[in-house]
Amino acid sequence: MVKEVILALLTGFIVGILFAAFKLPIPAPPAFAGVAGIVGIYLGFKVMGWIGTVLPEIFR
Repeated sequence: MVKEVILALLTGFIVGILFAAFKLPIPAPPAFAGVAGIVGIYLGFKVMGWIGTVLPEIFR
């Protein structure tokens, strides 16, 4: 998992450099609120996956 995170960060870093070199708009949310929204989507997806496995057990 750590290897995937490092590769993702390195890839994002390289893409950021390329976008800056070609004076293109950044391909990511421009503010912390955008990043927080992405994290929220990820967490919501994970929680829903957990709820989906726990809920049937509760209502048996």
